[in-house]
Formats: sequence, C-alpha cells, structure tokens
Amino acid sequence: MMLSFFFFYLPYWWVVIPGALLAMWAQFRLSSTYSEYSQIGTARGYTGAETARQILDRNGLSSVGIEEVGGRLTDHYDPTKHTVFLSTDIYRGNSVAAVGVAAHEVGHALQHKEAYGPLGLRMALVSVTGIASTMSQVVLIAGLFLSSMKGLLGLGSVFMWGGIGLFSLVAFFQLVTLPVEYDASSRAKVQLGRLGIVSDQELGGVQNVLNAAALTYVAALATTSLELLKWILIARSRDNNR
Repeated sequence: MMLSFFFFYLPYWWVVIPGALLAMWAQFRLSSTYSEYSQIGTARGYTGAETARQILDRNGLSSVGIEEVGGRLTDHYDPTKHTVFLSTDIYRGNSVAAVGVAAHEVGHALQHKEAYGPLGLRMALVSVTGIASTMSQVVLIAGLFLSSMKGLLGLGSVFMWGGIGLFSLVAFFQLVTLPVEYDASSRAKVQLGRLGIVSDQELGGVQNVLNAAALTYVAALATTSLELLKWILIARSRDNNR
C-alpha cells in the first residue's frame, strides 16, 4: 500500500498496479452509486435511524443504541458498545441509500446477537491486525536496508520475512472481513423486505448500493494481496542473490 508508492523503484512494482486500479474504480463506483441513490427517497419515508430502530426492535435488540456521527459513510456497528453509529446523511436521510446502509450496519448487530463465527474472528483480530499493519511497514523497511548492506544479508532476510508474516495477518483480516460484510448485506435486504420498509423496486436500489460498498472490501483484499506478493518476490530475489 503506502510502501508501494514510497519504494516505487523497487523490483516488481508493477505487481501492485492492478490492485491500485481496482481500488480506485471501486471507490469511484461506491461514490457514484451512493450519490445516485441518496437522491432517491423511499415511499415509506423511513430515515436511516428509524430503519435501524425498527429492525433492531423487531429482532429483540431494543437495548442496542443508535448514535449519529460526523463524516461521510463513517457508519459502523461497535460490538463493544452495542451501538450502531450512523453518519448524519444516513441517520437523518430517508433515501434508498440511507435505509440500505443503516440496515447493513444493523446486520452486524444481528450477527453479534447470533454469535456469527466470522464476526467473532474479525473482532478477535482487530487489535492484533492494527499492530501488525504498523509493525510490518517498519520491519519491511528495516529488512530492505539491512539486506542491501554487505555482511547483513542474512539479518535483512530475517527482517523481510518477518515483515511479510506480519503483513499476512493484515491480508487474512481482510479475507475474514468479506463474508462478514456480504452476510450483513444479505441480512439487511431480508429485513427491509420482510418488514416492508422498502418496496421490491427500492430493494433493487438498496442492493446496488450495498454491492458497490462490498466491492471496496474486495478491492482492499486484492490490493493487500498483491502488495504481499510483491514483497515475497523481493525477499525471494534477495535470498537468491546472497
């Protein structure tokens, strides 16, 4: 990711280009799809906050809170606080996009209630992944410089493979995230249809918004995986030149 640009001169830099292009396209698609459906209101007129409250209450989760947060598409469910956080546009909006995103975040609360396995694994990995993400950058840089110094190739190799191991945790976390996000979207669509919050036609718009959002997670995994591949190729190349 950031290292790809900082060390653009490194061998195998071309490996990361497809991932970068996919990430840019995914962000563009999400932005354009969200902008389109945020302008289309629903017939029932539920706001995102009302949608979330309706689904939570109908599923025995009246104790789960709903709070408004700043930013754009900063919506998330915090399992440690048992609270759904919705950005202002989603919280107050009554568009197809607003009810879709709100329902998706409630989908995570439903997963939490049912002890959905991948969500539990992702929760367990959050803290260690944050540390691994930061440390992998430092360790890879150290390994890169050490492997370029005469007499320190072996130590440099240890650092590089250690950094690759740490970075693999980041890729694994993103892999675990995919089923969590797709399952939350599936739950959202079921709840919106079952409770009559949106019509069948509006449900198609909700699916378009959620599919665009899910694509960003696919792109993130692809980008990280290609970045990981690049560093594996670099480490193997330097080992072969020892």
